[in-house]
Amino acid sequence: MDVLIEQSTATPIDKAAFEVVERKGLGHPDTICDALAEALSVRLSRYYLDHFGMILHHNVDKALLCGGASRPAFGGGEVLQPIEIILAGRATRQFQGVDVPIEALAESCVHDWFRAHFHALDPDRHVRVRCMIRPGSTDLVALFARQHAAGVMLANDTSCGVGSAPLSTLETMVAAVESALNAPKIKRQHPEIGEDIKVMGVRQRDRVQLTVGCAFVDRHILHTEDYLEKKARVSQLARDAAEQATGCSAEVDVNTGDDPGTGSLYLTVTGTSAEAGDDGEVGRGNRANGLIAPFRWMTLEAVAGKNPMTHVGKLYNVAARQIAAAAVASVDGLAAAHCCLVSQIGRPVDDPAVLLLRLSPEAGVPLEAVRPGAEAVARQEIQRIPTLWRALLAGEIQLY
Repeated sequence: MDVLIEQSTATPIDKAAFEVVERKGLGHPDTICDALAEALSVRLSRYYLDHFGMILHHNVDKALLCGGASRPAFGGGEVLQPIEIILAGRATRQFQGVDVPIEALAESCVHDWFRAHFHALDPDRHVRVRCMIRPGSTDLVALFARQHAAGVMLANDTSCGVGSAPLSTLETMVAAVESALNAPKIKRQHPEIGEDIKVMGVRQRDRVQLTVGCAFVDRHILHTEDYLEKKARVSQLARDAAEQATGCSAEVDVNTGDDPGTGSLYLTVTGTSAEAGDDGEVGRGNRANGLIAPFRWMTLEAVAGKNPMTHVGKLYNVAARQIAAAAVASVDGLAAAHCCLVSQIGRPVDDPAVLLLRLSPEAGVPLEAVRPGAEAVARQEIQRIPTLWRALLAGEIQLY
């Protein structure tokens, strides 16, 4: 494996005159789809391990959320038509004469996830699940079987993954604001705040403006004045979270589409626009680092739901991020790093076809001073790829 290293010629992201960063929060329809696809992959993997001693071929990275219908109202409205979740992809449905209960696993997985992450949504009443998962193609199943026989994990796709480190101040801020507003403690203290929270951050030199979309739960809102007071509270919570995370202040606007004069307010019954106003799909939202950052290297790869053993569309996006972060953390004089990994189907996952590092040394530090350390880190992290599945099954790695 050759490691290609070059010096970045780009302006450091924090010093650029303009930057845009977005995060679709936990309850956004697109993020829901990512989360459900990944949760199902984890559940399938554990089932395969428990029953067969190994993770079998699967890629359940296709999920669609079809929004329902609702009638929100001050003090509490009603859901008229449930959210429909369609789960699709490929999975091993039978092995060694044993049938795998795919449909039951999928339905229980969806309901369990909503119960764990939503405080105002009842999955038994508000969600319907359709499982459209089919057996895998013969060639990919055979490729998966060959790796077990050989004891070598073989890439089951030709794909690429990218990662950058460290996060910019704006990236840190956007992630922190969504995380704070969706924290369990905040939900207990302010149950009117739903899970569908989107944060758009724009930085023009030193001025940062955050636009927050926040679904409010109608049963905890009494009237328009109460809504406006609680919206102002969300704005303050967002400002506090931004400053606590970065030491920088931000201007915050919440639900800018509201028109109180006509009664047009962002009220929901369940805490998500998925109940009536929006649909979702895997891969349309956050990238593998949990952010949408158009001023960074990005791919269109949907990582959630792909198998954690051999699907490089998942593994290489995780590994690229870890390589960049480890290099910055351990190499003296290295200010920032960007990594790109490219795979070839059938090639060992720990032997990428391309490994590119684009480095930004600190002022006055030559590239040659950081090159050896960065290359050593990259080679060490690459060797860990075949073991990443353990951390992925444990939920220790962010994917959306």
